[in-house]
Amino acid sequence: MKRVTGIGGIFFKARDAKALQAWYKQHLGIDVQEWGGAAFDWTDADGKPLAGTTAWLIAPAESDQFAPSTAAFMVNYRVDDLHALVAALREEGCNVLDRIDDSEYGKFAWVIDPEGNKVELWQPVAGQ
Repeated sequence: MKRVTGIGGIFFKARDAKALQAWYKQHLGIDVQEWGGAAFDWTDADGKPLAGTTAWLIAPAESDQFAPSTAAFMVNYRVDDLHALVAALREEGCNVLDRIDDSEYGKFAWVIDPEGNKVELWQPVAGQ
C-alpha cells in the first residue's frame, strides 16, 4: 500500500494573522483569500492544469485547529487510501485521532507524531 503521495497543504499560525497574510499577498504575490489562505492549483511546465491543489493557510495564533498539538504548524499529506492507512497506523501503535471527516473536498484523518505534532492525512476526491 502506498502511504503518503504528496503534500496537500501547509498551515501555520501567526501572532498577527491578518498582517502576515497581507505581507505574503503584497510581497510574494500569494492570492490570500478571506478564509486566510490560498489554493495553488497544480500545472505542468506549460501552465496547463493538472489534477491537484495544494492549500496554504495562515491561522490566528489562538486557533485550536491544530489541537491537541501545541505546534504552530500542521502539514497535510495526500494519501490514496485513507481508511487502509489509518488502520495500518493504528496497528503500528501510532496515536491516530478517533475521527475521520468526509467532505466535498475528500476524506481527512489525523495522527500525532512522536514530537506531538498533528499531521493531517487527506484522500482527495477522485480526479483531484
